[in-house]
Amino acid sequence: MKPSILFLVLLCSLSGALARAGTYQIVTEEWAPYNYEENGHLTGMSTEVVRAIMALTGDDFETTLLPTMRATYALQNHPGTIMYSMFRTPEREPLYKWVGPIVEESIYPYQLAGSTAPITSLEQLMRAPQITTRHAGLVPRTLDSLGFKNLDKSAAESYQLYRMLLAGRTEVIVGDTDAGVAYYSRQLDIAPDTLRRVPIELYRSSLYIAFSRDCDDELVAAWAAALSQLRRSGELARIQHRYERRGDQ
Repeated sequence: MKPSILFLVLLCSLSGALARAGTYQIVTEEWAPYNYEENGHLTGMSTEVVRAIMALTGDDFETTLLPTMRATYALQNHPGTIMYSMFRTPEREPLYKWVGPIVEESIYPYQLAGSTAPITSLEQLMRAPQITTRHAGLVPRTLDSLGFKNLDKSAAESYQLYRMLLAGRTEVIVGDTDAGVAYYSRQLDIAPDTLRRVPIELYRSSLYIAFSRDCDDELVAAWAAALSQLRRSGELARIQHRYERRGDQ
């Protein structure tokens, strides 16, 4: 987008921001390190990006942290709803309006590094005694679509995946990106080299901000222009790098 066009888009968005304030709501889910609550404060890579976008557009929409299924329900059924972070999939494509990408990520299985039966192939993974994942969301649906018959969907949240693996209650876990695994390892004081990434990429896509179909195109365009400005200025990369460094700690 040319700078002059970007300026006009942002100028229009700023003039309408006050009128929109009570019209839209933002929902998100607990999915570190992109969106999560820490010490009673909503934070995360994507949360920072959304706040930076609203600082440029002049919007100040209320953000609510909800369980995954409730957040998705709100996006699908409540007018004027915005949700982050979401993988943009072919199935979801026609359901929402999209702004992004924020970042591209992959999801791999993990097992204990000291396992006597390290998994190296998809065939071995599909024959593993048990793979534990969360009870709802894109990851379990993806695993189902790939034909896995050894799934345990008992985890209500990500923390449970790691505790079950460490306690020997499951062989393999699938649920988070590498950045997410680093975050939960740090939170749970899991020593370096305790976990082993199984070299099988199960899913790869980019994270986006999703808007319910009734959201004004003007609003979506303003957010897209603001994200483009963050990308060009280097601020988007700076936000990403802050969370990458946290994962290396």
